[in-house]
Amino acid sequence: MHLAFYLADAAKEGKDVVLSMLVVGLVFLVVIGIGELVDWRQRARMHRRQRRIGI
Repeated sequence: MHLAFYLADAAKEGKDVVLSMLVVGLVFLVVIGIGELVDWRQRARMHRRQRRIGI
């Protein structure tokens, strides 16, 4: 009976670890996406600025 309790506890802890890892991965993807978006906006702004100046 005690073994089943420990296995259930280990399974729950394993599930929590996997969910935590998924959340961390999602945070990494969001940060990368924001960085790419900022880079794209900056390049677009510089391109528009150069066209306006006539370079």
